[in-house]
Amino acid sequence: QVQLVESGGGLVQPGGSLRLSCAASGSFSSINTMAWYRQAPGKQRELVAAITSGGNTNYADSVKGRFTISRDNAKNTVYLQMSSLKLEDTAVYYCRCFVIITTAAWGSKEYSYWGQGTQVTVSS
Repeated sequence: QVQLVESGGGLVQPGGSLRLSCAASGSFSSINTMAWYRQAPGKQRELVAAITSGGNTNYADSVKGRFTISRDNAKNTVYLQMSSLKLEDTAVYYCRCFVIITTAAWGSKEYSYWGQGTQVTVSS
């Protein structure tokens, strides 16, 4: 079983900053891509940023230049540094990890897991 625990959400004023963290724990061999998604009320969940095991990143156009995704492989943790926050960044942020699990029966397979979500509210 794999657990993802997120932290760092909260209330911030426009123009402010927050850093989200997501730590993965459990039984797995390694982690491939780690990503952050968000879902605002009445909207579909969308990809915010992703980072591969090799450190390649991609971002939604709406956050480029303001958000930075990074990871600490030793801690199995992914971070999202959010700066110059806007009202429209308000959403529940979810982390998603693609982990490799190796078993005798199935060999090595990739599985996707989601965190429970953390609320980010940008308001004056």
